Amino acid sequence: MKTKPVLKVPKPRNPLAVLAKSRRAGAHEGDEPARRARRLEKHQLHVLLSGRKKEGRDDE
Repeated sequence: MKTKPVLKVPKPRNPLAVLAKSRRAGAHEGDEPARRARRLEKHQLHVLLSGRKKEGRDDE
């Protein structure tokens, strides 16, 4: 008895995801300068409080 060859068909893509990617959909502000500044200040405070950096230096 012969068996038929089974072709593995890939899962179909989400058509809405393709459209969203082509329109560059997503967050409004790509670079988010305010968020970046807040995160940098929070990181600097954490480094200062953990004792890894001296208070007077502005390396970062």
